[in-house]
Amino acid sequence: MNVLSIPAAIPTAIPTTVPGLIPLADAEPGNRALTISLFSAVVAVTLYITWWASRQNKSAADYYAGGRSFSGAQNGLAVAGDYMSAASFLGISGSIALYGYDGFLYSIGFLVAWLVALLLIAELLRNSGRFTMADQLAFRMKQRPVRTAAATSTIVVSIFYLLAQMVGAGSLVGLLLGVTNEGLKAGVIILVGALMIIYVTIGGMKGTTWVQIVKAVLLMTGTVLITFLVLLKFDFNISRMLGAAAEKSGKGADFLQPGLLYGKDLVGQIDFLSLGLALVLGTAGLPHILIRFYTVPDSRSARRSVQWAIGLIGAFYLMTLALGFGAAALLDTAKGSAVEVSKGNVASPLLAESVGGGAGSLGGSILLALIAAVAFATILAVVAGLTLTSASSFAHDLYANVLAKGQVSEKSELRVARFAAIGIGAVAIGLAIPAQRLNIAFLVALAFAVAASANLPALLFNLFWKRFNTSGAVWSIYGGLIAAVVLVFFSPVVSGSSTSMITGADFSYFPLSNPGIVSIPVGFLCGVLGTYLGRDRSSELRYNELSVRALTGAGAEGPAKH
Repeated sequence: MNVLSIPAAIPTAIPTTVPGLIPLADAEPGNRALTISLFSAVVAVTLYITWWASRQNKSAADYYAGGRSFSGAQNGLAVAGDYMSAASFLGISGSIALYGYDGFLYSIGFLVAWLVALLLIAELLRNSGRFTMADQLAFRMKQRPVRTAAATSTIVVSIFYLLAQMVGAGSLVGLLLGVTNEGLKAGVIILVGALMIIYVTIGGMKGTTWVQIVKAVLLMTGTVLITFLVLLKFDFNISRMLGAAAEKSGKGADFLQPGLLYGKDLVGQIDFLSLGLALVLGTAGLPHILIRFYTVPDSRSARRSVQWAIGLIGAFYLMTLALGFGAAALLDTAKGSAVEVSKGNVASPLLAESVGGGAGSLGGSILLALIAAVAFATILAVVAGLTLTSASSFAHDLYANVLAKGQVSEKSELRVARFAAIGIGAVAIGLAIPAQRLNIAFLVALAFAVAASANLPALLFNLFWKRFNTSGAVWSIYGGLIAAVVLVFFSPVVSGSSTSMITGADFSYFPLSNPGIVSIPVGFLCGVLGTYLGRDRSSELRYNELSVRALTGAGAEGPAKH
């Protein structure tokens, strides 16, 4: 069943027979007007921020890195806003509501992944790079092959991540406006894509950063409010909440044990391990997260932004447990319910409606509209960051440094970045439409697997292995990228079941839903093989200089010299 159905328990004041619409309590004229007003306010505020920021963009550093003018606290809020995506707010809570313990892995995985990224990559990358991930690799490698590989990987990872945000937007707006028809939800996806293109082409990094800061404040406020109301329902007794969730789910004690989502057979356990590996290692290779550390003026600000981000992200992922198990305890999650049909993507908004007083109540309608508006702001902020990262990599790495060999004006480079944003947005929209049947936290896990397979090996080897060379970098990026994408294509995600992207066909020859356990080692192995089989030893000459630069930040704003 691929349409969004609402449980019969939700009363309807105004039934409708318009094709593609469903009767929701939110469809009452006053509630519908409230929803549209809040959505419009969110869009209007973010568009104003984007327009204001566009007036501050005077150079490539302004467009790509916000002029390196953000404080540690501001960048920490923006990092948290970028990381706490729609997958976190909608997808994780939905996975927990449907699968209990197995969904809980997403919360833990995303949180631990952040710590790995900070300890291994973040500050060192900021100190040794300039605008993009490829700048760090190109510092001691041959420019053209490394930048081409890094830009290709950045774009592919970003598109995978963009799919999750687009699907989240379709589910969210479909819930509020009563849209069940996938064609109409595709229209919502196109609208979100158009907005993200506007943000990136006009506002650049400054506009995107301020949108992410506003979004982080709204998201934390909304999450704290719903968490408080959920716990209040159970007199702040977490054991009671978990017991109620297990009982309401119909699965009993199994709901609080591993195995509901991935099963307990060998393949299921390996898939579970593969997901965990992708989540823990993936963040350290996500370009749109790493690029945020180029927006601060110095290492001290980078460390301070990390402290802010850790506090916000840690608190947020703890609260997703209350959202997920609270949804399981208070909502209908049985087969055919709105939560189940949407693969859990609408659990958080419906939970807000429930704790606010229930369907049809003024409090429920207000909370539903508020939380949906916050989730929509979340989607807009993250897709803007992703699109900016991809467009920056295309313009700065492929166009300016590979095709034009560095002989290009800043004005021309920025123009190409804006056109790249339009093209990448169009591709993301086209791929998101058939992906509407998938849980968005699961889609993000695929992006994490690709990032950990393609980007992480090259970044780590470049920072910590003196012998590493251009061949190793190119082999590790392309090897990990190809392995991950090919395995996803031949997995149950794309074909083989009624919830796959392609129905009516079966070429799922790879049994795992997440390729990380295979593709991540392939990326590291390809890096080692490429290094020893390649004859280029010139990269060793600048390793000591890169190490000093990575540890101190000396000369971080300067371009690579060859």
